[in-house]
Amino acid sequence: MAGSQGAGGLRRDLGGRSGKPHRATQIIWGIRDFEKRFKRTPEGMWLPETAVDLETLELLAQFGLRFTILAPHQAARVRRIGESEWTELNGHPVDTTRAYQQRLPSGKSIALFFYDGPIARAVAFEGLLSNGERFIDRLTGAFSKEPDEAELVHVATDGESYGHHHRFGDMALAYVLDQIEARQLASLTNYGEFLAKNPPADEVDIVEKSSWSCTHGIDRWWSNCGCNSGAQPAWNQEWRTPLRNALDWLRDSIVRQWEDRANKLLKDPWSARDAYIDVVNDRSTANIRSFIASHAVRTLNDTETATVLKLLEMQRNAMLMYTSCGWFFDDLSGIETIQILQFAGRVVQLAENVFGQELENQFVRRLAEAKSNRPDQGNGSQIYERSVRPAKVDWKNVGAHYAVSTLFEDYSKQATIYCYDAQLEDHQVFTAGRAKLGIGRVRLSSKITLESRKLNFGVLHLGDHNINGGVVEYQDDETYRSIVESAVEPFRRADLTGVIRVMEHRFGESNYSLRSLFRDQQRTLVNTILAANLTEAESLYRRIYDQSAPLMRFLTDLAIPLPKGFSTAAEFVLSNNLRAALQQPSIDHKLVTRLFESAREEGVSLDMAPIEFAYRRSLESAATTLAAQPSLSMLQQFLDAANLLQHLPFKANLWKVQNIFYQLLKQEYKQRKAQRLDDESARRWVTCFENLGLILGVKVPDVLN
Repeated sequence: MAGSQGAGGLRRDLGGRSGKPHRATQIIWGIRDFEKRFKRTPEGMWLPETAVDLETLELLAQFGLRFTILAPHQAARVRRIGESEWTELNGHPVDTTRAYQQRLPSGKSIALFFYDGPIARAVAFEGLLSNGERFIDRLTGAFSKEPDEAELVHVATDGESYGHHHRFGDMALAYVLDQIEARQLASLTNYGEFLAKNPPADEVDIVEKSSWSCTHGIDRWWSNCGCNSGAQPAWNQEWRTPLRNALDWLRDSIVRQWEDRANKLLKDPWSARDAYIDVVNDRSTANIRSFIASHAVRTLNDTETATVLKLLEMQRNAMLMYTSCGWFFDDLSGIETIQILQFAGRVVQLAENVFGQELENQFVRRLAEAKSNRPDQGNGSQIYERSVRPAKVDWKNVGAHYAVSTLFEDYSKQATIYCYDAQLEDHQVFTAGRAKLGIGRVRLSSKITLESRKLNFGVLHLGDHNINGGVVEYQDDETYRSIVESAVEPFRRADLTGVIRVMEHRFGESNYSLRSLFRDQQRTLVNTILAANLTEAESLYRRIYDQSAPLMRFLTDLAIPLPKGFSTAAEFVLSNNLRAALQQPSIDHKLVTRLFESAREEGVSLDMAPIEFAYRRSLESAATTLAAQPSLSMLQQFLDAANLLQHLPFKANLWKVQNIFYQLLKQEYKQRKAQRLDDESARRWVTCFENLGLILGVKVPDVLN
């Protein structure tokens, strides 16, 4: 059984379709990233989609990598090392239990492993993770009954299979590995160890330009080859070719100017790009300055430093825009394809900034040739206009986000907004009834390019979601004071129309609102604004429910359906009451039981998902508190909350709670059990913990044994 001991490509750009410089950079980045995270050198590398050709394998070998893993159908022919006759496989799977040697045109070689395709498919698509014992049988059954040499059974699957695609798949995998080792059914190893102990005795020739996920080689990443998810059989993927052509055009359009500009600032621009992963992994100012000093032709000023960083970010995004999941799925309008268009949009933004060359309109015209299968989505140009252009961020966008946010939360003098640092230099807030006016000055600094801008901002909140804001570059203190005075004077007279006119005059065309916030903060502030309205709505629902509850019981007793207004009010009130009761540190069991009984008697159908979520969070909180403070009182409080499990009309998700319980079982429980004969408190703790295990579905003695 094999584990992992290899680096991974930093993105899914197909080896067979990517230019050689790009591939070399990505291999270097994968190696450096592995070394950064694991403090050692990788022995192998996973190729995205297992897309492979001999040129890519040459590069792996050139960088000292010993092996990679491919799909079984990617082996074209095999033979014993030293023999002259090849066995042509003609699409039949190769023996996956051994390592193979691939000789390369340069005279070097690299080891190849081919994963077990049927078992991998069963894990991903056939529900094998639903039964740990069946999974064990499939793995151990893949060994020969009487092998004459060491054999390796291994699968390659998406990490998402273990929990995301298949609920509790991670627990199934943990159980399988634990039991295989405990029962001594096989030895757990990794590719590096297996290769060291069992060098290849066979050699192989790969199927050139092939991958695991495209039966046509690597055509899935540029053409309508027929490979897709299967979710929409009537759709086509004709959009792939014009999309690929547009991205290739963008990449090729910037390369000459990129080299010309970079050569004036960097000793070796392409070597600097290779080393840029060290900046991506550590964007501290000191590390960036050190990187620039190592690669610059001379000492650079701040503007030149920013230009270098923009050039390298341009290249990073030019590689990211070929990320393979953008081509893998069925339609141009999918979130994965929109993401690669956003990477391309960033390339356009940086190139136009650095080179002063208009690229976006030309790029968008080319995207128009790519047609979505969904009539409402149109073509690539329309998708770009809807989903990419509005997503672009510049200094004023960041300033607007910061400005609007300051009306609803207290920022410290120093704050971080994603990849920007904000230093608040002045901020004045004025209120008049529900209206609020905020005016300030902030310095924003980019962690990516080290550039900074000082901005003046003003925001007028008229109540609810009505916000009007403006941002303009700072000129001088006198201009800033003038902005404050001219806006505050009409505001103090409650002339809000006058304030808006002043802001239009002072901040020009920049007009920002709640829509200007970045998405996460936007939702947070919308919830804040909604809070008062929701409180009022809840009060109305409660009055309706309190007045109609007896009538609802009467109607339910007569088997007469409830009027929609009654049932809606009752469901809202009872659900809120249940969530509130289940979130208490000490849950009132009688209250919870009575609320569920009221729902039954009144014929109210409850949405159990948010109620389950509230109870689950309460259990998780109790478990986390117990882990931090494993006292008898905390344990009894946890047990009291868990006792309700047996009486609730839904099944709670106990995954996190059981994991915390298991950690306590391995540590705290063992210690307390050893003390229980001489310590009454320890004995009570052990008894309470064992009872909790029964409720949570964990058999304590069985786990320890």
